[in-house]
This record gives sequence, C-alpha cells and structure tokens, in this order.
Amino acid sequence: MHVVTDNAALLSKAFGTTLLLSFGGGVLAAVIGLLVAVARLSPVPFLQHVGAVYVETIRNTPLTVVFFLIVFVLPQLGLTIPSYVVSAIVALGCYTAAFVSEAVRAGVNTVGRGQAEAARALGLSFTEDMRFIIIPQAVRAVVPPLANVWIALVKNTSLAAGFGVLELTASGQRINFLDPAAVVAALLWIAVAYLVITLGSAFGFRRLEHRLAVAR
Repeated sequence: MHVVTDNAALLSKAFGTTLLLSFGGGVLAAVIGLLVAVARLSPVPFLQHVGAVYVETIRNTPLTVVFFLIVFVLPQLGLTIPSYVVSAIVALGCYTAAFVSEAVRAGVNTVGRGQAEAARALGLSFTEDMRFIIIPQAVRAVVPPLANVWIALVKNTSLAAGFGVLELTASGQRINFLDPAAVVAALLWIAVAYLVITLGSAFGFRRLEHRLAVAR
C-alpha cells in the first residue's frame, strides 16, 4: 500500500493519461474506421481500393512501427504534432481504425441484401441507405467485436511508454528506477488499474449489447 501512497501523484497522472490515450484514440479510430468501412462498401471502385489498401497496410504493420512513423518521421516531413501524447493518440487511432473498419464491415454484411435493394427502390442514395437503413441495423452485430477492439486499444496504450508518454506502464518503469524494491507492488497496482478500465468497459459493452438485443 505504501507504494501507492508514496507515488499517488505519479500513478494518478499516469492513470489519467492512459484514459486520455484510450478515449482519444478510440474516438479517432471510430471516426476513421467508419469512413474507411463506408469507402470499402461504396459502389466506387477507387474508394474500395483506397479503403482496402489502408486496412491491409495498417493491419500488417506492427503498432510500434506506426508509433515510430508518427512520432519521428512525420516531423521530418514538416508535419509537426504538438506533443507526444497527441502523437500517441494519432498512432493508436490510425492503427485501431483498421480493425474498427473490419468490424463495421462485417456487421454491415449481416444485414440482408434485400434491405439495400429496397432502399434503392425507394430512391435513396448510397449515403442515405447507409445512414438510415444499413448502419442502424448493423450496430447490433458490431458491438461484440468492437468491445474486443476497444480492450485491445486500452492494452496497446502501454506502447506509448517507449515514446515519451507517462502512462501506467511508464509510471512502473519510473518507480523501478527510483525504488527497485517497490517495482513488483507497483506493477501489481498498475495491472489492477488496467483491469478496472478493461473490465469496466466489458461490462458497459455487455449492457449495451443486451439493450440492443432487447430493442431488436
């Protein structure tokens, strides 16, 4: 317990940063992932190819490499990002977006083709069809895979420790540097902190899934 009390400020700041990385990266991933999914499902071949290239490139690239490119390479190209925290959010969001896109696309494919055909028969455009007919129905099937993607994102925030961001994993490294004897206890508390986020999120997703299932 004294490890937590002695390093309360450090651990609190690190916990807050981990939440910021998780939610910031999650929002960015949701936006980009939805756009990429729509591009892959669109009737325009060029957009389909762009979406496919993005997904396959990102999914087959280690997250550490994505971090490296955004944190170190982009500034060399003149694209300066304000801080390492923002860089980490961008890296996590861009990487996770590929998995969000595939989850959304899989959910859309669960909607009967007749729904889209009926929408076209009513004169709805592709955008209107996706917005009012397909996506609302696909949301029910998307929740479980998105829960897995979110939990993976939370755990992936630990990679930000290697790029100058003081999150939970980095706080354990700092405690180890200051007091090696306390590192085991610190890591146990850090593991508990991750569990609080992931288990709490899993509970929320289960409630949402149950609520959507009842609404169906």
